[in-house]
Amino acid sequence: MRKLCILAILCVTLITPTYAGLLDDFGIFLKKSPDENTVIAGLKEALTVGTENAVGSVSQVDGYFGNEIIKILMPEKIQKVADVLGKVGYQQQVDDFILSMNRAAEKAAPEALSIFIDAVKDMTFQDARGILSGGDTAATDYFETKTSDTLYERFKPIIASSMNEVGVTRAYKDMMGKYLSLPLMQAESLDLDHYVTNKSLEGLFYMVGEEEKKIRTNPAARVTDLLKTVFGK
Repeated sequence: MRKLCILAILCVTLITPTYAGLLDDFGIFLKKSPDENTVIAGLKEALTVGTENAVGSVSQVDGYFGNEIIKILMPEKIQKVADVLGKVGYQQQVDDFILSMNRAAEKAAPEALSIFIDAVKDMTFQDARGILSGGDTAATDYFETKTSDTLYERFKPIIASSMNEVGVTRAYKDMMGKYLSLPLMQAESLDLDHYVTNKSLEGLFYMVGEEEKKIRTNPAARVTDLLKTVFGK
């Protein structure tokens, strides 16, 4: 009986600190683990920071035109036009048209920021949890899926106005006029507003995704305490 008592005392003495340590660690985890509101707020802040950085980047002169990944190129529908004009001495008209499309996107981009930020507000906790455990651009992908149609409708008039201001339509008509003046040449009609709007948004979403990757993988990109709390775990 005495031996059993001694054994019991030894067990309590040796085992209890181990379990106590585990419980302490678990308690620390619970305290450090972001709650629901923190997770949602963190993801919204990540998207807000990401969109601000992305919009700031593409809004600069050459923000689109100087970035080979998002640069708006000649529409496939009229690529033949560009090819023919380049061969007969009108490459400058082609280049002017491409530049004007990119300048329109750069000019319109700042208007996208408030649209993007407004679209962030509807994110739910379930959305946030799935995004947090997703890939490097999960938030951007979710954001694009949920908001693309609305963003398109709101952004298209801005692009159209911007295109008029920087002379996209004029450059297009000049280029097409040169092409159609050539013998036997015909060209398909093109919805320029639609094309440039789509390409502008594609470029913006790409840049937002790049910013999200930075926040997820680079501690230096977590510029607020909230981002450090949510993405640092």
